[in-house]
Amino acid sequence: MILFSFNESSSTYVFTNFSLKWWKEMFGNASAMASLENSVLLAVASAAVSTALGTMAAVGIFNYRSKRIKRAVMTVTNIPMMNPEIVTGISMMLLFVFAGAVINKSGVLNFWSLLIAHVTFCLPYVILNVLPKLKQFDINIYEAAVDLGCKPLKAFFKVVFPDITSGIITGLIMSFTLSLDDFIISYFTNGPSFQTLPVYIFSLTKKRVKPDMYALSALVFLLSCFFLSF
Repeated sequence: MILFSFNESSSTYVFTNFSLKWWKEMFGNASAMASLENSVLLAVASAAVSTALGTMAAVGIFNYRSKRIKRAVMTVTNIPMMNPEIVTGISMMLLFVFAGAVINKSGVLNFWSLLIAHVTFCLPYVILNVLPKLKQFDINIYEAAVDLGCKPLKAFFKVVFPDITSGIITGLIMSFTLSLDDFIISYFTNGPSFQTLPVYIFSLTKKRVKPDMYALSALVFLLSCFFLSF
């Protein structure tokens, strides 16, 4: 795909000459660039929200004393990961449409519906990255900070937070990449006012896909590899 994005001709199986023709055409495609911008915006927003909520949820789960409640919460947390994406997508779509009917509002499938859906399936990955770091942390250090007069919230950010930062960053990057390339859930929860890049590319499969989409897909692939390299 990356190789033929530099092909001079539109052939997808015969490489003629090296050319940046399709890359130039890709950057000149307003619809494609708007969809890419939407995808990046959605990925950044969902990663930020998922990381904040996931970190708080992981701390809450870690502090549960009852093992039964902890197991129950972890089971619920893992549902979005174990559930087939098409089931999650259709369920979220029906939920949003039902909510729109209840409040008598049309056009409920938009950026906000996509953001809620993406946060739903990104959240477990953040929790599962932060929890092991919390389990590795020596709780005696936190208790010592509190005993020495540090308030619990300040002690968390001064003592605990730096130790679990690597897990938070990993969850953030995973959330970003998962949101960026998601298609199935986005397909069912997006509306005409906000279209992501995977949905836009799928709409082009109804006709012959030109190599400028190869260039666009290559760009997204390289962007994902860049973030995963950290």
